[in-house]
Amino acid sequence: MSTLKFRIRMFIKYKDLLAELIKRDIKLKYRRSFLGYVWSVLNPLLIMIVMTVVFSAMFKKNIENYPIYLLTGRTLFEFMKNGTQKGMKSVTQNALLMKKTYIPKYIFTVSTVTSVFIDTVFSLAAFFIVMIATRSPFYVELFYLPVILVQLYLFTLGLSFFLAELHVFFRDIEYIYHAVCTAWMYLSALFYPVESLPHLLQVLVKTVNPMYYYIAQFRDIALYGRMPGMRIVVGGWIWGIALMAFGLFMFQKNKDKFVLYL
Repeated sequence: MSTLKFRIRMFIKYKDLLAELIKRDIKLKYRRSFLGYVWSVLNPLLIMIVMTVVFSAMFKKNIENYPIYLLTGRTLFEFMKNGTQKGMKSVTQNALLMKKTYIPKYIFTVSTVTSVFIDTVFSLAAFFIVMIATRSPFYVELFYLPVILVQLYLFTLGLSFFLAELHVFFRDIEYIYHAVCTAWMYLSALFYPVESLPHLLQVLVKTVNPMYYYIAQFRDIALYGRMPGMRIVVGGWIWGIALMAFGLFMFQKNKDKFVLYL
């Protein structure tokens, strides 16, 4: 209990630094960008248009309102992918600062993932623009969206802690993880109906693929105007909390060894 209180006090102590690091990451992304924050909206819109043109011929007949189906899956998956890929390098990229002064090492991972999360919130404007363009109904269940985002944020942050810890010791993990993300994307039913998979693969996607729980919840409230089923809601929380606990545990366990490898 005393350890928990100490960590909470340290987090509060460095909250201003955390805020500055988040601002830095966001500013760096859009530095010298002509469109600036508008790009957060235009980028998912342009990619959605391209992917809709490419894949709608194959799946449009099986999926109602294909642009929304595609954007719900891609928005959440891109946050997870970008958050974990950047969070993985959050410690090694700030090695010089760590060597100069004491800063809780987890601060860098939290700031990196949070900055990506904020950028994702901006990009949700593209989702609502597409809803208006496709004349999709705005269901009251959409107010549940922040809950889904919190679940996914916990999952992404926990996975980022674990990957950041691994990246300190094994720098080539980023290349392996890039390949994993590619396979993960194709197994998350972003642009095709999960029902088109063989039965065994369907079962695997719906049980052991964490992203399925978050994407399925988003599609329930956006496409069908219904609250997600208890199984995927509970599953989303379990994956998020479990990865957060595991990732933070591994990170804290090995943090004192980081300086030897940075």
